[in-house]
Amino acid sequence: MRRSGILMPMTALPSPWGVGTLGAEARAFVDFLSAAGQSVWQLLPIGPTSYGDSPYQSFSSFAGNPYLIDLDDLAEEGLLEPGEYEGRFWGDDPARVDYGALYEGRFDVLRRAVERLENARADELRAFCERESAWLDDYALFMAIKGDHGGAALSTWEPGLRMRAPEDLAVARSELACEVRFWKGVQCLFFRQWARLRAYAREHGIELMGDLPIYVAEDSADLWAHPEQFQLDEDLRPREVAGCPPDGFSDTGQLWGNPLFAWECMVEDGYAWWIERISYQLDLYDTLRIDHFRGFDSYFAIPTGAATAAGGRWRKGPGKALFQALRFAVGDVSIVAEDLGYLTPSVRQLLDDTGFPGMKVLEFAFDTRDSEAGDDTYLPFAYPENSVAYVGTHDNDTALGWLANAPAPDTRTAREYLRLDDREGEGWGMMRGIWASASELAVVQMQDVLELGSEARINTPSTLGGNWTWRARPGFASRSLAARLRHQLHLYHRIPADEARVATAANGAAEPTSKED
Repeated sequence: MRRSGILMPMTALPSPWGVGTLGAEARAFVDFLSAAGQSVWQLLPIGPTSYGDSPYQSFSSFAGNPYLIDLDDLAEEGLLEPGEYEGRFWGDDPARVDYGALYEGRFDVLRRAVERLENARADELRAFCERESAWLDDYALFMAIKGDHGGAALSTWEPGLRMRAPEDLAVARSELACEVRFWKGVQCLFFRQWARLRAYAREHGIELMGDLPIYVAEDSADLWAHPEQFQLDEDLRPREVAGCPPDGFSDTGQLWGNPLFAWECMVEDGYAWWIERISYQLDLYDTLRIDHFRGFDSYFAIPTGAATAAGGRWRKGPGKALFQALRFAVGDVSIVAEDLGYLTPSVRQLLDDTGFPGMKVLEFAFDTRDSEAGDDTYLPFAYPENSVAYVGTHDNDTALGWLANAPAPDTRTAREYLRLDDREGEGWGMMRGIWASASELAVVQMQDVLELGSEARINTPSTLGGNWTWRARPGFASRSLAARLRHQLHLYHRIPADEARVATAANGAAEPTSKED
């Protein structure tokens, strides 16, 4: 069945408290998606963010981001008093996330909620901690030690703690017991709210598509708890780090800095760490997008300490063996492969071997700055059914931003090919291009639906500052916008036939609820 979805980061939802959350605005967005005939809400990673605020650099592959916990929902449950968070400074621009303000103010509020959780729902908290102990114990202790070190990175801790000497860990568990309990309580609050949102989405026929970064952060509980899974030296520091080679967008490439996996070690235990990681994510989502899928075929290794990615080299990854082990352990899985960038015959073969749908990005069909420009496989007529189509992803400019900033010959070609029309809106014309394709799923960015330019771009790779901050204005998910989307999906047969008979006039679409409308 042909379907459609919207990519909208949770952080980008409106709220009075500085950042989008799992609360009423998230449920209102589900209402909007349902009214608009959508089937999928694609999210960015929801893990706790570290320096740089990127959801792709998280303290844990398993934990939830404390900033996403909704304060109003906690108040409704009696875990907070409104006066404990109202009136605080959460940022002065409702269109941008102020991560500094969140860092300064959020955790003090959450401490009050956790204290009440421990008193009022001790049995529930205990059951959660027992159920999630495989990752939660290490994560909570990691965060407690980090806090005791003023937030300092794992690489700077004294050797006994960094290397997990049993006697040092025992002392830390004893001296930091209150902090360990706090971090466990925060995760209980997060996943209680996540379960509520997941159930609400299911009730309204909306699937959640998650996003799993291929790499973990060096400063993470993942590396600290499982150093044997990574290419580290005797001091537990990366020998080489991850990134991408130079391309048309960056002369020096992308230096991500993540530790690389010790694939030779992983194969010995049947990729148990990866199977646990992916299985956990698939319990949270209906479908999982795995970032940088080509890294499983071959990955780019950059010497630690290098100033750029230019001196890196390609190395062989695990290939299909990892995914064979995954299927053997958990059966068929719903995964989307982010197979963009430097595609080789072996990468294409790996995608075929797994059977996962790959991604097709319309902007790549025309942009001569990209190494894959001119590849007809990015033109809509060539999209296979087993694929997910995009105008652009979170790493690309918005449709209108791209039309304004890409080389003029490229945008002329795109306008002619797609027959873009100012009266309709050129961004909507680009969305039509992927809705009309054969791809089973077409996903558009919410910024394109709202006809926003580069000011609403989520991320510009290889840059620091200003990324991951865009937020939608209150009232963005209107009835008329839902009706317009639903009509387009009807035209391109991306809603079931019985739903297509539902009126798409503005008065026929349900009005999403929002206290800020």
